[in-house]
Amino acid sequence: MFADRRTTFLAMLAFGSTMALSAFGYAQSAERSSGSSAAQDLADKLGTLEEQSYAAWKSGDTKFWTTFLSEKFVGWGRSGRLDKSAAKRVLSGAGCQIGSYRLTDKQVSQLTPSAAVLTHRTEVDGTCGGEQLAPASYTATVYVREAGEWKAAFRAQSAIVDPMKAIKPHASDLWTGGPTHSDASTQTLLAREQAVWSAWKDRDAKRIDALLGDSIQFIDIFGNHIATRPETLKAWSGEGCDVKSFDIGGAKATMFAPDFGVLTVRATTNGKCYGQDVWPIWGTSLYVKRGDTWLWSFGINVLAGAGSG
Repeated sequence: MFADRRTTFLAMLAFGSTMALSAFGYAQSAERSSGSSAAQDLADKLGTLEEQSYAAWKSGDTKFWTTFLSEKFVGWGRSGRLDKSAAKRVLSGAGCQIGSYRLTDKQVSQLTPSAAVLTHRTEVDGTCGGEQLAPASYTATVYVREAGEWKAAFRAQSAIVDPMKAIKPHASDLWTGGPTHSDASTQTLLAREQAVWSAWKDRDAKRIDALLGDSIQFIDIFGNHIATRPETLKAWSGEGCDVKSFDIGGAKATMFAPDFGVLTVRATTNGKCYGQDVWPIWGTSLYVKRGDTWLWSFGINVLAGAGSG
């Protein structure tokens, strides 16, 4: 019973740090789907690209990232939001000594014909900038097709830690992300994000259900990966969190296609989950447009101020 309680607590905290979930599209996992050769081909292709990117990171291959990353790349690093230029410095392995790495439990979900997300458990033995890297994390990389090639459009990872031993990053309260962008795309996706958060605050499973895609993946602030829709809905609409209010700031939408966009935000919550404060997070939500409706379709939460990517 305690294990179930803590699993719910993790999911609630991660959501209470932002809402991030779901892989809307071609079942939960293209990689795990044996019924579609096209899905398996995509999983193999993206899995190979992911392995190549980690090999480039380990070897310090700075040239690799110029063609691997989308020009619109967005992600999270220790100092906040990353664009392509900043990501190249972070991901190229400069100042890192990597002894070994291992990617397991890969799961690919195709969001649109030209966008997919790959998640995996990441084990690393190494240091960057003289600091020991987290031995295990859960990573999400979003891939989009540009000029006929799959490019990395987003990457972030959440360290796998015991929530009872987690330490709030020292910069957690400092980074604001600047003002929320005023463009139409940001305002549209932010309105959907606000609706999902509001439904979570009210523990309203029916409202949450109506806002999300068909299948769910979710990586929380403690590196926990939830792979099914029922588990996520149960966690987010159940008991455990007493939330009075929330604030979503620094929102920015990065649009990769008319039907696919990535919303990055900084979120804070006034409330507690199982007696613990909910710390500020850097949140990412993927939105897919079906007809006239934008659906919240995948996400990952990272503790604000924590190293990522």
